[in-house]
Amino acid sequence: MQSEKQKIELPFVGIAGNIGVGKTTFTDLVSEKFGWDAYYESVIDNPYLSDFYRNMNRWSFNLQIFFLQHRFATHMEMSENKNGVIQDRTIYEDVEIFARNLYKMDLMSKRDWQTYNDLFRNMTSFLKKPDLIIYLKASTDTLMSRINSRDREFERNIDPEYLHSLNISYDSWISRIKDIPVYIIESDNFNIFKEPNKLEKYCSDIKLKLEIKG
Repeated sequence: MQSEKQKIELPFVGIAGNIGVGKTTFTDLVSEKFGWDAYYESVIDNPYLSDFYRNMNRWSFNLQIFFLQHRFATHMEMSENKNGVIQDRTIYEDVEIFARNLYKMDLMSKRDWQTYNDLFRNMTSFLKKPDLIIYLKASTDTLMSRINSRDREFERNIDPEYLHSLNISYDSWISRIKDIPVYIIESDNFNIFKEPNKLEKYCSDIKLKLEIKG
């Protein structure tokens, strides 16, 4: 069993949040602050993403399987890391938010949803859970503004209703988490580049929550 000191110094922190909320930037700055190794979601090099946004019904299962296998491989790599780690989006969001939402919107068939769910349960049974999940929360309007600002070609046709439905799913999932500590950051009025005092406060809170867990 790890000692309290080891739990504080070698944490596994997951950053959760909707598309466009600022997970990658937050991951960058927090990993630098604490000296943790950062692991990122595979987005730009995802071979299904552009097809998915053009035809969600056709490509939903393919997209989610790609994300799941990539996240599983990342999770396994993190478990071998001898340093603290921070992950840009957790594997749990794959099933609880994105795949589940696609199924509820009839954009993933029941057969594909059940297959995906079974695969997810089998894969995650081997994985260590995060010591802390940080949920970056933002309104749909804020998300759309940030997505438009970064101007990725494959995101230009994102439906605000789709983002809204994901936000609902996120709030529902976060409220159900009982076995992992969760820290919620309301990011609508937080400019990560211009408000270093807020960032410092959030980092202090993160350190405190990890110490409490130990």
